[in-house]
Amino acid sequence: MKYAFIDSHRQNYPVTVLCAALAVDKSAYYAFHKRGISTQKKANIALLKEIRTVHKASHYTYGSPRVTAALKAQGVNCSENRVARLMRAYDLRSKTARKFKVTTHSKHSLPVAPNLLNQNFNVAAPNRAWVSDITYIYTRERWLYLAVIIDLFSRKVVGWATSTNIDANLVITALKNALANRRVKPGLIFHSDQGKQYASNAFRALLEANKIKQSMSRKGNCYDNAVCESFFKTLKTELIYPYDNIESIRIAKRSLFYYINFFYNSIRIHSTLGYKSPREFEQINRAA
Repeated sequence: MKYAFIDSHRQNYPVTVLCAALAVDKSAYYAFHKRGISTQKKANIALLKEIRTVHKASHYTYGSPRVTAALKAQGVNCSENRVARLMRAYDLRSKTARKFKVTTHSKHSLPVAPNLLNQNFNVAAPNRAWVSDITYIYTRERWLYLAVIIDLFSRKVVGWATSTNIDANLVITALKNALANRRVKPGLIFHSDQGKQYASNAFRALLEANKIKQSMSRKGNCYDNAVCESFFKTLKTELIYPYDNIESIRIAKRSLFYYINFFYNSIRIHSTLGYKSPREFEQINRAA
């Protein structure tokens, strides 16, 4: 493996430096090079190139299971163990998560809806259950707040909105965007935390006007809205944390637009969906 690494990098670095860095005897390397690379090692070098392409296309967020699934979808014959071994050898890692805290303004006297969802995150068809939450994103200008609405069927973000104010208008805008994107029928469950934005009279009126049933998590129970929690964790790990100091609100909004619409919904594969993207999962199930 070390010899193959030197071969793949000798155009960029002196062989002497590479051998010293990997504690490889230079004469042994040249003897190996003279003999030629075995068929297996040639296959590994070719597979490594494919792995690097998929890993880069995922914005360096995929670990070996997702890389393997993406390669198999492209017709590349490989096992997860082999992909994992090559990724470890060449230090190809998925971005690691950081802990984060989501604040919920639940100290209010507004009506609180019952928990209709009850952690039932697997639904049989689109537009039967949506989940929603709010998080914050730091920029050098000021905080930017993001509200998302996710369809549990496909994990697709069907509506979202940003604002520098964390008020009812933020979630109302997100819901209006979702309603513009999807055709809903009476009985759709809309689940969120007990935040005052979701409990506001204006937001509840919008739900009632569209015959949507409101559901809320139990106070202090993050597992009741685990899908949104997971999305925010993924978003911050893959988009926000690698760029700790986002310069402006404008840049943050532009980055979110690309990430949600073009990457997360359309490209990023989900283990929950059998390693399909939300868009692909919906297309497959629409045709079935």
